[in-house]
Amino acid sequence: MTSHREVFRSSAIIGGSSAINMIVSIVKVKVLAVLLGPVGIGLMGLYLNIMGVAATLAGCGIASSGVRQVAACADEAKTLSIVRRALWQGSLLLGISGMAALWLLREPVARWVFGDTTQTSAVAWLGIGILLTLLSGSQTALLQGLRRIGDLAKVSIVSAFVAAAAGIAAVYWLGEAGVLWFVLTAPAVNFVVASYYVAKLPRSHAAYDHAAIQQQWLAMLKLGIPLMAAGLLTLLTQLLVRSIVLRELGLEASGFFQAAWAISVTYVGFLLNAMAMDYYPRLTRAIGDHRNASRLVNEQAEMALLLAGPVLIAVITFAPWVIHLLYSQDFGPAAEMLRWQVLGDVLKLVSVPIVFIFLATGHGGIAIGVQCVWTAVYLGAVVLGLQKFGLIMAGVGFWMGYLIYFIVVSRVAHKLTGLKLTSRNWSLMLVLLLMGGTVIYLSAQFTSMSYLIGSIATVLVGIYSLHRLNRLVDLSAWLRLKFL
Repeated sequence: MTSHREVFRSSAIIGGSSAINMIVSIVKVKVLAVLLGPVGIGLMGLYLNIMGVAATLAGCGIASSGVRQVAACADEAKTLSIVRRALWQGSLLLGISGMAALWLLREPVARWVFGDTTQTSAVAWLGIGILLTLLSGSQTALLQGLRRIGDLAKVSIVSAFVAAAAGIAAVYWLGEAGVLWFVLTAPAVNFVVASYYVAKLPRSHAAYDHAAIQQQWLAMLKLGIPLMAAGLLTLLTQLLVRSIVLRELGLEASGFFQAAWAISVTYVGFLLNAMAMDYYPRLTRAIGDHRNASRLVNEQAEMALLLAGPVLIAVITFAPWVIHLLYSQDFGPAAEMLRWQVLGDVLKLVSVPIVFIFLATGHGGIAIGVQCVWTAVYLGAVVLGLQKFGLIMAGVGFWMGYLIYFIVVSRVAHKLTGLKLTSRNWSLMLVLLLMGGTVIYLSAQFTSMSYLIGSIATVLVGIYSLHRLNRLVDLSAWLRLKFL
């Protein structure tokens, strides 16, 4: 029996919550774009990147490694209690340390990112975001490791609505100064809501064992630090690219970059979240059986492409309209970058299920190595091509980075576990790349023709995806059960 149904169920639950989250996020960012324009969006992106880099560095990856630890001992109450305490106490200690470090380094960080010290105070306040991010991460890691998919969806939905209301109010009343609070409300609300659902979990009354807690924390750090390094590479690369765009093309161009990046990440994000929340714990339990693990990887990759394919082709086709709808006509220059970045997302959706093999087997060093490959290609393309070709190189570099990344992770995973992608996955991925690439080419030469060909491609991929999903999970029966 395959796990397609389980993948679809988790993707539907997480996807449903992410769809609501996406709509709320669109409204939230749309309001920010209308009130403050590209400058406000660019400032938000830089704040988010600083906080993300600092939180990733301070967190030492224990939220990610904590998921693995929780999943491995989910059926052992005593060990689970120890892991929970280690995860919470470690996150609290690291969060406080990260907050203090950013406060001490606020001036050099502001100077490096913004080119001057005008944002020093704002950078210092972002330290609170680090603490809140790590604490909320420990709570969601526990829910994720226990595969509490429903609770995770509720956390996502409730947090989105409350954080959006608070963030919009801050920008409305404070103007540009409110962007900082727009950013900080998200981790604060997420921590409060996640803590509520964690408090409802059954608690073990096992005695406090300091030595056992320390042992679990060290185990989390052993895997977590390489994972942190891999994640940090990605965030630092994003921050460096944003800083280069800011210096070379101005704050307005940084806003265009953030707009394209956010759209690309938002839809693909719900599939990646589903992988992290459900697929990763399942793969961790099955990783000892290489044949079973390979089956899980291929099923996850196929489901990701089937669920995302039609939307990705549609976004590539109608990128200018999408940008205008979600932001405003002032963000038009972001469209071409968005097209190339979404084409890169096709490769990303196949690569990520493979990369989870390295995490499930505890090969954190490999995760760092393959991330270095993506970083080098992406950053190199931006540095070499930004001045000559403009912002589009950020999208082209993203696609090039994931092309090389996919080749490398596929080869390494094959040597590690004997993984081979199925011919169906190869065919589907190549068709999506060919269709997307054709639309991008036509958009630069024959705009009207690109819309026609892109529309036809979207419909064809959509029909195939629905047909295949129906065969795999009996989609028609599932829909009747849900809505009739």
